[in-house]
Amino acid sequence: MKLDNKRLVLTGAASGIGKAILKELANTQVHIIAVDLSPFVPESTPSKAVILPFMADLGQQAEVDRLFDFALEKMGGIDLFIANAGFAYYEKIGAADWTHIDAIFRVNVYSPLYAAVKMRDLHTDNSAYCVVITASAMSHLAVPGYAYYSATKAALDRFAQGYRFELPAQGRLMLVYPIATRTNFFDRASGDTPVPFPAQTAEYVAKRIIGGIKSDRESVYPSIIFRIFWSISRIFPFAGRIYQQVYARQIK
Repeated sequence: MKLDNKRLVLTGAASGIGKAILKELANTQVHIIAVDLSPFVPESTPSKAVILPFMADLGQQAEVDRLFDFALEKMGGIDLFIANAGFAYYEKIGAADWTHIDAIFRVNVYSPLYAAVKMRDLHTDNSAYCVVITASAMSHLAVPGYAYYSATKAALDRFAQGYRFELPAQGRLMLVYPIATRTNFFDRASGDTPVPFPAQTAEYVAKRIIGGIKSDRESVYPSIIFRIFWSISRIFPFAGRIYQQVYARQIK
């Protein structure tokens, strides 16, 4: 997809990968609704992009609907929806807690899936559109301490594999599988959270995402190290188990 003059929605725009994507797109002639849970002001750098901040709790259906209404009002349509918002728990799972589980699935799973289908519903006129969802390398290899988070990301991967066969000809769905990024994302998971190895910068991941959009990719794996390790662990499962056991020992 060529990005010039496109209308975008970007969630999780205030920090991490989302903030890096926003910066990467600053010199592109695009309109962006930049969404986050808290109020924020995009960096005041020279920009060709028109950026409109929008605050929403994407764990609520009504808030996602409100976001779509706002985007249609301000831009007249949405060509590209980047569902990047998400959060993690880092914990040893304790007593069964429905509310705890529901909260992470609402933001990490329900919201991007709902947005993906709403994008299809917006484009019954056969106009081209793209949905990008930030999954995780944990979609393929769960890390102890991140069991619920890993489950949400695996759900996105399974959805994409099935839903691509249902997409209309004008629609495209791209999933991104970053490894840990060196941001405060993992700090927010519990306050004292080990960052899984390997890790890379949000800026590098953002460049790979933009490149994937432009080249019409279905999947983007920003880390070649992970791709090699994942290929090895599929042939020799004990390699993945050893990695998981290292992090299992760190759970408090």
